[in-house]
Amino acid sequence: MNQTENIKSYCTHLRLSYIQQRLSSIILKAQEEQPTYIDFLSDVLKMESVLREENTRSKRVKMSHIPTRHDLDEYDFNFVSGISERQLNELRQLAWLEQAYNIVLMGPSGTGKTYIAAGLIYDAIKAGKKGYLFTMQELITCLRTKDISTAAMQTYSKIMHADLLAIDDIMMFPVKKEDSSAFFNLINSLHEKISLIITTNKAPTEWAETLDDEVLASALLDRLLYKCEVIKLSGTSYRMENRQTIFNLNQ
Repeated sequence: MNQTENIKSYCTHLRLSYIQQRLSSIILKAQEEQPTYIDFLSDVLKMESVLREENTRSKRVKMSHIPTRHDLDEYDFNFVSGISERQLNELRQLAWLEQAYNIVLMGPSGTGKTYIAAGLIYDAIKAGKKGYLFTMQELITCLRTKDISTAAMQTYSKIMHADLLAIDDIMMFPVKKEDSSAFFNLINSLHEKISLIITTNKAPTEWAETLDDEVLASALLDRLLYKCEVIKLSGTSYRMENRQTIFNLNQ
């Protein structure tokens, strides 16, 4: 076995997959540039580290359930009022995440609540955190089936080990009594351990009606709003302003 094959074997044993995949080009570059031993070793290990981080980040973005459009660098402040560029930039610094603060995004449909939530999750993932976005209905389905479904239990485990969880469209639909209790227990378990982002088009005063339980709604709000920034968005629906039709396809 020659030295190249030896190195590949060591890479397999040490799980240095990116070095192994690019070994020929690494050797060729070293022969051309003739770096010092320490520079060569540093560059190779740096490449492995960077590519691993990129791969991990890519996997976390894919697992996060965030929509395709999520880059807050492209956020359009012309359509919505309620949050300034300075405030959004401050949120993007993620200091609140380290202190387990929550964010509630309130406003009518189309005012960018989900977009902001997804963008903050994306920023958190870029910072090395674990973040997920689910609708309230998806969470309730997970809680209802986690004891009988492997996939649901895996999702539940991810949530319990997250740094940031966004719950989209909270209280949009009526919730059954048993589901309300399970949802409260989830929030109670996560309280002050991770940060939550809530998007809703209903005022907190309306939540009791959706849950059909004023006491439970009050206890839920108590936990969500304890350390929380409430942002009220208003403006024209971005989707309606940019509505697409079939006939546009022929233009």
